Amino acid sequence: MARPGALTPIPSPGWQRTATVSLLVGAGFALGQAALVSGMDALLPDARRIGSFNRPGTLTILSADGEVIQKIGPATREKLTPESLPTLVEQAFIAAEDRRFYQHSGIDPVGIGRALVRNLSQRSVEEGASTITQQLARTVFLSQDVTLIRKLKEAALAGKLERQLSKRQILTEYLNVVYLGSSAYGVADAAWIYFSKTPSQLTLPEAALIAGLPPAPSVYSPLVNPELALQRRSIVLTRMEEAGFIDASQRAEAEATPLALQPAEPKFWESQAPWFSSWVQQELPKVLSKEQLEVGGLTVRSTLNLQWQRQAQSSINRFATGQMEGALVAMEPGTGMVRAMVGGKDFNKSQFNRAAQALRSPGSTFKLFVYLAALKSGMLPERSVVDSPRCFAGYCPRNFGGRYLGRVSLAVALQNSLNTVAVSLLKEMGFDRVIETAKSLGITRELGRFYPMAIGAYEQTLLDMTAAYAAITNRGIYVRPTPFEDILGPDGQLLWSRRADGDRGRRAVASDIADAMLWMLQQVVKGGTGGGAALGDRPVAGKTGTSEGGRDLWFIGSIAQLTTGVWLGYDDSRETGNTSVVATLAWRDFMAPISRTLPQRQFPAKPRLQGSIQPDAKTGRPTATRSGVAATEQAPAAPELPESFAPVPEGTPTNARPSGPGATVAPGSAAPSAAGPGTPPPVTTPPPPVAAPPVP
Repeated sequence: MARPGALTPIPSPGWQRTATVSLLVGAGFALGQAALVSGMDALLPDARRIGSFNRPGTLTILSADGEVIQKIGPATREKLTPESLPTLVEQAFIAAEDRRFYQHSGIDPVGIGRALVRNLSQRSVEEGASTITQQLARTVFLSQDVTLIRKLKEAALAGKLERQLSKRQILTEYLNVVYLGSSAYGVADAAWIYFSKTPSQLTLPEAALIAGLPPAPSVYSPLVNPELALQRRSIVLTRMEEAGFIDASQRAEAEATPLALQPAEPKFWESQAPWFSSWVQQELPKVLSKEQLEVGGLTVRSTLNLQWQRQAQSSINRFATGQMEGALVAMEPGTGMVRAMVGGKDFNKSQFNRAAQALRSPGSTFKLFVYLAALKSGMLPERSVVDSPRCFAGYCPRNFGGRYLGRVSLAVALQNSLNTVAVSLLKEMGFDRVIETAKSLGITRELGRFYPMAIGAYEQTLLDMTAAYAAITNRGIYVRPTPFEDILGPDGQLLWSRRADGDRGRRAVASDIADAMLWMLQQVVKGGTGGGAALGDRPVAGKTGTSEGGRDLWFIGSIAQLTTGVWLGYDDSRETGNTSVVATLAWRDFMAPISRTLPQRQFPAKPRLQGSIQPDAKTGRPTATRSGVAATEQAPAAPELPESFAPVPEGTPTNARPSGPGATVAPGSAAPSAAGPGTPPPVTTPPPPVAAPPVP
């Protein structure tokens, strides 16, 4: 203490200069360090996006109402939140992986030294030097390459994570992405896969066992090496005691506890609609780029109605008896949205999608294109035609049971699926008109110019045929079928939307022609071969199909809001011994409960077409001239059959010569005797259906 009256020393000017310089240097160093850190941070990924991390190849498929159908790839199926993180799980992982987690800033020199000493004393790698923050940075942003550059990046990223996220957030994100063996990505998945529990239900020995897995999850998995898993559990329990999380008695009790595994399949591992899920994956490359697909983390909000899907599977399983298989597609005519898709009876036994991939003879369902071509050419549903045994350039179709109805209208001929009339119309229209009509309705496979085409000789998929019928229900506008409503990227951004990017539809058939065709298809169900599909409370329009020998049984039918196609048969194309009546019953079994959930709607009224047919000057083929709505007939209308008349069952093609009274052989173009360049060989009978390939 200075004496009273003593003079206070005055700092020299040199000292003041030194203090000022030191202050400026310190401030400059701090600013430089801050600038350096800021500059480095700018070069590194934003840690705040870590919550949207997804591994490449991951895909989540949701139903139309948001329920998870399936999660595909190395996905974390359930996640923890900072609020739901159980204390026991937190303590087990901190003790096992990063004891000083709450003390360090991303890199722990003390932990590095401790791990080095322990590993040297034990002469084995028992403790890692990477902090939880470093492990998270490596998993999310870097590769697993053991290089100096990667380690430097890892350290820099760990620092940025610590600056941008709280400790609780870092730990939670780590526990959600760490791989824990046996397809378990994250603690929630591991708790379910190994013990059929949620993380909050785990006991001390169970939490310790899971916390011991990260160093070598595929090796330490208790489902693979239970003894090694128990050894790792013991190590974690010891560390928990050393960290003060448990006492000696708790450790001893936990070590004496048997594994008591209760294995479960990863949640959402199997699809609730497996054939639909496989179709989704096949369609994704058509709407997304290769780069978008490789990133992973995609979420598809699909068009599938899960309740309808379950009903569809039930109906196929019920009517595809024995070794028979079946398929079903249900889609909205106006939007193309596929609401249900079944590709077989048991996906675990056969993954072949018979709805979207199987090429089968469509039988008489193909007559849709023949009759549409006739209507487009100016013929009316009332036009009179003759049903009698005939041959066409050596091809001799016959009706089922050898029954012929004589003079009938076009509507009655379709109602009773008369094969001779269909082939006769094909001859009159010409192949090109029918092929053009089929292609306008989405049929893309090659169609040969031979008469068996009229009754389904050329194989098609159920999906393509159903979409064609849906266009008629949609008043002639074809909309390509789709499984997508929206597709979201890993950050939730909208990548594709049906409303903005989907098919808008195109006019394939004039609306009045489509309405007339729809009316004719209604007669098939009201009093023809499709009677088994009738619903009591609303109209149904559809067509049956049976290939030769009953190898393929079809029915494609619509109500105003939904078009559904059904196929039944054997993969090896054996004869079923049935007719398409079975397909109509399967269709009704699916549609009856579904239709009760939809409002009753009527089809458009039958249009009053006006038209006449004039032969084309060059080809001689009929050409339509239509105007107005007043009905005129090209020929006297054939009498309608009485209601008591039994409809003729589905016919099958044959090459036998007609016999009996009135049997004729039609003159006309015969199949070529020799195939020229690019010309298919002559066909006198339908090609055999393509059987489903064997599934490994």
